Order: sequence, then C-alpha cells, then structure tokens
Amino acid sequence: MIADHRRLVFGLTVALIGSLGACAPTIDTRGYVPSAEAFDKIHTGQHARADVQEILGTPSSIAPLTDDAWFYISRKTSTTAFFEPRVLEQNVAVVEFDDKGIVRDIRRYTLEDGVVINPVTRKTPAVGKELSFLEQIFGNIGRFNTNTNKGP
Repeated sequence: MIADHRRLVFGLTVALIGSLGACAPTIDTRGYVPSAEAFDKIHTGQHARADVQEILGTPSSIAPLTDDAWFYISRKTSTTAFFEPRVLEQNVAVVEFDDKGIVRDIRRYTLEDGVVINPVTRKTPAVGKELSFLEQIFGNIGRFNTNTNKGP
C-alpha cells in the first residue's frame, strides 16, 4: 500500500515537472546581421559591391526595382505555448550604393528604431450586384450547353 502511494506521488511529480517544461518559451533567431567589426572594415566611397559581399556575406534582401541598397536583417523572438511571439531583438543594416556600385552610406537600426503601423482595414466597394449564397448556387442552373460536353 505504501509502495503504491509512493508510485502515485512519483508519477504526479514527474507529470507536473513535464507539464512545466512544456510552458518554457521557445527562442527563435532568424536572419543574419554581420558584427560591428565587419562593418568597420567597409568604408564609404572606397568599397564596391563585390567587396561588401566578400566582407559581410550575401544580404538578406536587395532593394526592389533597383539594386542600390542591400539589407541585412535578423530577428530574435520568444514564443510561449500558443501565445503570439514576442520580439526580443531586431537588427537591420542597410548598405547603400551609388550609380557606380560604390558604398555611399551604411545605416544600422534596432528594435527601438521601428515604428508600429496600423493598416487600413476599409474595403473598397465593387460595382455590381451582390448575390446571396442561394443565388450563387442556383444561378447557373440551365446555363450549361450540353452539346459541348460530349466525349469522342
């Protein structure tokens, strides 16, 4: 009887410890931003794109439509269970090039530099009649041409 009680207590203790371990946050690090020492090796007006790629590596993203800016982006988040991830750290480095492909400017941003935006959720009305669900289902009855659906 005492052995059964000890097993029960041991089983409940293991279950409690296991359930507490499931609530531990998951830390995710994505992207890559080179170190400050690597950026110190690049000088504006002196280095070309090939030099920057050799020193810093391939960028996370390149400016759309033109290739005059390279972005190095990293983000570290913490996720607990089913809750929304919480951003712990975010770094963005931008290397801008002039028309000749020479470094014009280098800027670094952190999470504190970010701005939260609220997207507009309005809807643009469409011209025409809105059909109900039943009108959509039954609206095509009799509109099919049976002559074109014959096989060979």
